[in-house]
Amino acid sequence: MPNRQSTHTVRKIVLSIVSILIILLIVLAVSGYHYYTTSLEPLDPESNEDLPVEIPIGSSRTDIARILEENNIIRSAFVFNYHLRFTGEEGFQAGYYLFSPAMSTEEIVWYLQEGGTPITEESTGRLTIPEGYTIEQVAIVIENQTDYSIEDFFELVESEEFLNDIAEDYPQLLSGAIERREETLYTLEGYLYPATYEFFEETTLEELVTQMISQMHNVFAGYYDEIQQNEATVHEILTMASFIEREGITYEDREVISGVFYNRLAIDMPLQTDVSVTYALGEHQERITYDDLEVDSLYNLYEHRGLGPGPVNNPDEESIRASMYPAETDYMFFLADLSTRQIYFSETYEQHLEYQNEYLR
Repeated sequence: MPNRQSTHTVRKIVLSIVSILIILLIVLAVSGYHYYTTSLEPLDPESNEDLPVEIPIGSSRTDIARILEENNIIRSAFVFNYHLRFTGEEGFQAGYYLFSPAMSTEEIVWYLQEGGTPITEESTGRLTIPEGYTIEQVAIVIENQTDYSIEDFFELVESEEFLNDIAEDYPQLLSGAIERREETLYTLEGYLYPATYEFFEETTLEELVTQMISQMHNVFAGYYDEIQQNEATVHEILTMASFIEREGITYEDREVISGVFYNRLAIDMPLQTDVSVTYALGEHQERITYDDLEVDSLYNLYEHRGLGPGPVNNPDEESIRASMYPAETDYMFFLADLSTRQIYFSETYEQHLEYQNEYLR
């Protein structure tokens, strides 16, 4: 039987370790917040210099953040991109800009939304497809920002002639989409890259949609060989990326979410992603009900195993990369606190339930 002194000593050691861990967590949290806020401050508040910056046509939010950092306009592309995702800012425009290192984040965002000098003077307009938009949302953007209607758009993208022609032009990208066309709601769902596109008075709807597909092909160009070596398909990678796109905000979260989904696939466990259910329902909801989980659809991945028929939105390169390179993790579950957008991962269902009770009640 251990004596009281040794028990007391062990207790003191445990308490000391716990105290140190708590202090470390507090220090990390404070340091992280400090890093986030300082990274959004002007790079050089005293600067009187205006620097020319080009935002190319087709640039995503991730691309824009990288360009601004490379041109010494912002401190951190990672933090700037995270800030844009967290605040939901969108509608950035391609063009030539004069930015100053003394500008605040709010000023930079405002200028990007207002638009710089057009890259091509003859262009008559531009439209922006935000990351994670479904093909139905893309149709609405096109109707609102061009002379083409939603009906015009779907008549084109559901045309067998157009699909066959575009598949011949981009066989590496679209072969899987064509093979699964009888199962998917829309053959080109997931294949229209989210970015800003310029168009001209003579630009046809077919040319505009082809631009989006071409941009997705450009994103995948560096991945095709690796996908084939891994005995995967572009369709599978895009499908996974579309789930990750709507489930995670930061790239780090998306990598781990990708790891969770692949862990589930490895043991034939349903992915149970709410994103698939909202797509099956045909509407976006922050929360889904138990009745929603019973929707009769191959896209309902609570009821069906595997990846389902295909993508449920049009993801950006960050989500595609996370789909290609998932984090190595033992996590099997995750949930998001919608009020803070913090994601909580767990290895066991019991831990997952504890998080549900703590953060979703």
